[in-house]
Amino acid sequence: MGAFTKRWTIQKRRTRRQKLDKLRRRYTAARTDSERTAILAKARQVSPQILEAEFLGPIRSEGQARAG
Repeated sequence: MGAFTKRWTIQKRRTRRQKLDKLRRRYTAARTDSERTAILAKARQVSPQILEAEFLGPIRSEGQARAG
């Protein structure tokens, strides 16, 4: 019983990360503020506990790594 629950939880976590990665790519490609706001709202639906800084953190760190 416990193994099934753990496997399900891990799968949900992986799916959530994949969705957030996809939304981050869409966010970087967005041209208008309204698009970015809509993407942030979708990210909150996928993962309600995520903060805007947590969502944008990997995007900013990639930008700094490319610039540096």
